[in-house]
This record gives sequence, structure tokens and C-alpha cells, in this order.
Amino acid sequence: MKLISWNVNGLRACEAKGFTEFFRSCDADFFAVQETKMQESQLPESLKYEGYFRYMNSAERRGYSGTLVYAKKEPISVSYEIEGDVSKEGRVITLEYPEFWFVCAYVPNSKEGLARLGYRMEWEDLLKAHLQKLDQTKPVIYTGDLNVAHQEIDLKNPASNRKNAGFSDEEREKFTQLLSGGFCDTFRTLYPEEVKYSWWSYRFRSRERNAGWRIDYFVVSERIMNLVKDSMIFSEVTGSDHCPVGLDIAMEA
Repeated sequence: MKLISWNVNGLRACEAKGFTEFFRSCDADFFAVQETKMQESQLPESLKYEGYFRYMNSAERRGYSGTLVYAKKEPISVSYEIEGDVSKEGRVITLEYPEFWFVCAYVPNSKEGLARLGYRMEWEDLLKAHLQKLDQTKPVIYTGDLNVAHQEIDLKNPASNRKNAGFSDEEREKFTQLLSGGFCDTFRTLYPEEVKYSWWSYRFRSRERNAGWRIDYFVVSERIMNLVKDSMIFSEVTGSDHCPVGLDIAMEA
């Protein structure tokens, strides 16, 4: 089973930069999208791909946030909320299948000066509780823009970013706590020493210099890590300030 995840930083903008070509080339069983920046009513026909069920969670605020999952097989159930979150920012989609749960998330950014860190910390706790509750019944495949570079190897300039959004001690600790609760960062588990990034700032020619961050992930329940065949970062794919990430796992929906 092949899964792809991509923060497109505006789906219509990314469509004009090759989204459909990449989507079709992947032929993925699941394709998760973050930061769609659109309402479902605004989704053009060109993005309603034949052969896929489509599940979209839009933010109440127009042109902001939003998640979308394309799935080849219809799930048993679909949920667009996590218990306790009333933000209505369209950040989570949970699909249930006979053998696993699939969760797509766009984790809140703590913003400049960590202005939204308090909300981010509360949201992380709610999401962790959601994932652990799911994990009690069947294993979880969790993906998305998690907005954190977990270790120093996961960004180009760790020293100068120590207190910045995405690399604060608080955000990194929340991710550590999630992994300690029975989950695995698939890429880092398979490639403990590999330096590869999934996001680059539009400023300072960051992508050209490969001054990036790894903040997009596939995380799985620890007990199915042995089924993971590969965890990929498609750093050569443009179209957004993020690149897609992927997972190849010996499971079927």
C-alpha cells in the first residue's frame, strides 16, 4: 500500500504548478493534502479524480488551513473532529478501515514569537489523546504537516532556531511524548542519519541552498513499524514550499 502526504500551501495554486501530474504519477492508495486554503464548494472538477473517494475538511475561515484525503477504497467511517477541539480550522480527517486507522493532520503553527504556542500545546494534547484512543482498537497511520523539526538533524540551522516556531523545546517535547506513547517516526526509524528536508522558506533562496526543515511525517503505531517497507521524502518535487512525503507499507485497506 502506497500513501502520499503533501502540504500544498493552497491547492489551486499548487494545481497550476504540477499537482495533478504528481498525483497521477504516484497512483497512491491514499493521498493526503494539507493547507488546501479552500471550501469544498470551491474544489474544481479538475481535482475530483476518478477512482478516488474524497474527504475534505475546510476551515470556517475562508482561504485558511484545511485538509483533504483522496482514498481508493471507501472507509468504514469518517471523522472530521478531535474531541475537545472547537477551533473549526479544518485540521484533521480520520478514516477507519478494517485493519487500521488513517489520520491526516495539519498541526497548528506556533507563529512568530511563539504567539500561538499555548493553543498549539493544548491542541497537541488533544491530538495525542485522539491517536492513543484509536490505537487501542487497531493500529494507526498518522501523517501530515506536523510543524515540528524533532531533532537537530531535522533542520539546517538548529542553533539559531532553538526558540523559534517549529523548533521550540516545548514543541519538540510534545512530539517526543507522542513517540514515547507507542508510535514511530517512520523516516527517522529507517534512516537515523540521513539529512533530508520537506520544507524550505520562500525567503533567502532557502530551497536553492537546501536550508530546510523536516516537518512533514508519516508516523505509525509501533507494532506495525515492521510492516513499513520505505518512508520517502520527494525533495525534488516543487509546487509548494513543502515537498511531498510518502510511505510504502505491507498492509491493505
